[in-house]
Amino acid sequence: MEYPYAVTVGADGARVVFLRSAELWLLDLPAGVERRVAAGPVDSYATDRDARVAALVRGGELLRADLITGAVTVVPTAGPAFDARPDPLGHAIAYLTDPGGTASLHVTGPDSDRLLAGEPGNAWREHGGTISWGMPGTWAGEFGRTRGWWWSPDGSQILAVRSARTASLHLLDLDGGWVDVHWDRETYPYLAQVDWAGGGPLITVLRRMQQHGLVLSIDPRTGETQVHAELADARWVEPIPGTPRHLPDGRVLVGGELAHDGFDARCLFADGSLLTPPGLYVRRVAGTLPRPGGPVGAPDLIVEGSLGDPAVREVFRVRTALGGGGPEVTRVTLLTGPDRAIVGGDVLVAGRRVWHGDRMITLRSAAPSVSAAPEPVLERVTDRRLPAAVLYPAGHVDGTRLPVLVTLGDGPGRQQVLADPTAWAERQRFADSGFAVVSIDSRGTPGVAPSFEKAVHRRLADVVLTDQADALHALHGKHPDLDLGRVAVRGCGLGGWLAAMAVLRRPEIFHRAVAHRPVLDWAQLPVPVAERYLGDRHDCSDVYAHHSLHEAGVSADVLLVDAELDGFPSQAAVTFQEELTFLTGW
Repeated sequence: MEYPYAVTVGADGARVVFLRSAELWLLDLPAGVERRVAAGPVDSYATDRDARVAALVRGGELLRADLITGAVTVVPTAGPAFDARPDPLGHAIAYLTDPGGTASLHVTGPDSDRLLAGEPGNAWREHGGTISWGMPGTWAGEFGRTRGWWWSPDGSQILAVRSARTASLHLLDLDGGWVDVHWDRETYPYLAQVDWAGGGPLITVLRRMQQHGLVLSIDPRTGETQVHAELADARWVEPIPGTPRHLPDGRVLVGGELAHDGFDARCLFADGSLLTPPGLYVRRVAGTLPRPGGPVGAPDLIVEGSLGDPAVREVFRVRTALGGGGPEVTRVTLLTGPDRAIVGGDVLVAGRRVWHGDRMITLRSAAPSVSAAPEPVLERVTDRRLPAAVLYPAGHVDGTRLPVLVTLGDGPGRQQVLADPTAWAERQRFADSGFAVVSIDSRGTPGVAPSFEKAVHRRLADVVLTDQADALHALHGKHPDLDLGRVAVRGCGLGGWLAAMAVLRRPEIFHRAVAHRPVLDWAQLPVPVAERYLGDRHDCSDVYAHHSLHEAGVSADVLLVDAELDGFPSQAAVTFQEELTFLTGW
């Protein structure tokens, strides 16, 4: 990938580190010059706090890179290394071995390499499961948590997940001592979020049904926890990535929802004080930047979100200092594609753009330029103001009736309607093959409001299919070239499941479907995902049956790709032309 990715910014604001084409690169900000640090392929890397030292993993080999001098040296390890990270001061490097089995956590420094935590071997099995240290643990990815261990800010401790039957947390001293982190793991089994960037560690834990959660602070000496905030919703709690975190003045930042006095928003709170306006849908907190002319201990938050238009992702500065006038938000820049906001010191990176004070530098990229970007027509339709878009073939002449292809992408929970040309390349290919391509963000999709997203609780199929059908009819009023007598639908995963359901449940609206790797039975999905939408699988068996393709069957108007459904043919793969031929077989 020629486009810069996996960006890190040093806390001293002097260096930006990133991968390009699996090579490690560095932008020296004072000089404004890029240089390559290490040739590829680099599997992963991490830096110390100021980005002076980097730990690289390349095919299981651990390397230490001095980002000041450019020297790269091989570090001996106890086995193939994985997820290596220097301590915040750059003295020692911790890493994992055997991530696919009994993962162990090691620390290597100037003097030695030693095992910090690990229980390898078949003799150390608990409740029939292998014990691992430092891995994220079962279901962690369903909450957006991809890590399983964290350095303390001073580099003297590591907070690590121990994964067995359930996930537990432990504070490990580098001198060999350790304490357990205490919370009611029976009541709150899901460890959703962890942060230890300043102050003591903060975690978010959830009940199994995800309707209640706690934000806890941990005493790093004893492992005891204290409740800082509660999260509750009758459907499910949706923590905001990047929270909780300590602000420089000691307050705890928590992401939550405002659902009273007419408000319906995803917001940020600092010790209970609202920091963001209800109109801002907060997607992620990237960090903090000094506020120009503001007090040292009250920086601005850098937040990714949407303000007014769910199709647009932007970066905002949010004031953290308390004062009159209510929340204060300033737009910074748009985000496209996979771009994310990254901050460190007084530096902000968004995509290829680097802001350092009054200066803006663009990272080099050899990504091909798009000569003619797709131009979908974005709409808000029905009384529910569903985000929708219509993409016509290039050179379409008004008055020419076109068959309709409804794209469902990866299904509910993933936005399709985006004001981002990079999101429409594949759909333009279908449009240029003779379709009017339609995308509709039905209820259940993020970006609009919490109530919009959660209206599908335990009735996902019915709500989403109703929205898709209603939106199609509303769009026809604005786009008369849509031929609603010829409507095809396609999707992947949960989108594939929904595509098949569309033909089965609403055949008067949807006439043909291609379902790539469809979810056939919700009971086969990860437990947190299935129960978030449909409830307890033991108490709601009728709900699961209503959402099962095994129960509904499949008609000849559905092409299953990479699926296994008894009694119905499935293809391992289809070419674009084969898929197109099926979709147009009216």
